[in-house]
Amino acid sequence: MGGVYEERPSRLDGAVVWARTGGPAAPFSVLPDGCMDLLWSDGRLYVAGPDTRAYVPDDPGAEYAGVRFAPGDAPALLGVPAHELRDRRVDLAALWPGARVRGPAARIGEATDRAAALEDLALRCAADAPRPDPRLRAVADGLNAGRTVAQVADAVGLGARQLHRRSLDAFGYGPKTLARVLRLQRALALVRAGVPYARAAAEAGCTDQAHLAREMRALAGSTLSAYDASANRETPQPSGSSTTA
Repeated sequence: MGGVYEERPSRLDGAVVWARTGGPAAPFSVLPDGCMDLLWSDGRLYVAGPDTRAYVPDDPGAEYAGVRFAPGDAPALLGVPAHELRDRRVDLAALWPGARVRGPAARIGEATDRAAALEDLALRCAADAPRPDPRLRAVADGLNAGRTVAQVADAVGLGARQLHRRSLDAFGYGPKTLARVLRLQRALALVRAGVPYARAAAEAGCTDQAHLAREMRALAGSTLSAYDASANRETPQPSGSSTTA
């Protein structure tokens, strides 16, 4: 029996609030999605940086609550460039003064709805943080729509080098890597919906099914069939999707 995962849109623009309970004994993989998460688990407040490869949590049976920020939004709130957190899970107390973290961590642990309490923390922090650069949101939206890096750079008025540098700060990697990650996520969303692999590859923007299979191995360290079976073991609520932790 898999874990129960549920999510909902956050009151924070572009973010998603999620929770996972009752996980399986077997490890599960978290795949790159272009996002960063603020997480609570077992009394620990920490940040999941942008991934370039699959991540396997140390305790797959733990309870998790999270706020998944829109691509590019978290660095302004956290006060740290995304590339410094790439492929890392970092305690929030390593980024902020410990006194700023201890109180919220305790309140979230005592809350009946820990995901909602975590969202409240994210909203308070966002109110005091600089606004994310809207051009970087446009970059993520354009790449997720299947536009090329050159087309997106032209649309937002940034040169190639400037776009790459700003992408490292906002997303944790360059725009070409972000485009690959977002394309893989589009394909996997179609696979979860029951779309045949070849059609999912084509609709997501891959050359063919073999191209999607190669990207799956490179970014997720797995196969489409293994992912499909794992996704089916998860037990989502009506608004849920695959696990992120």
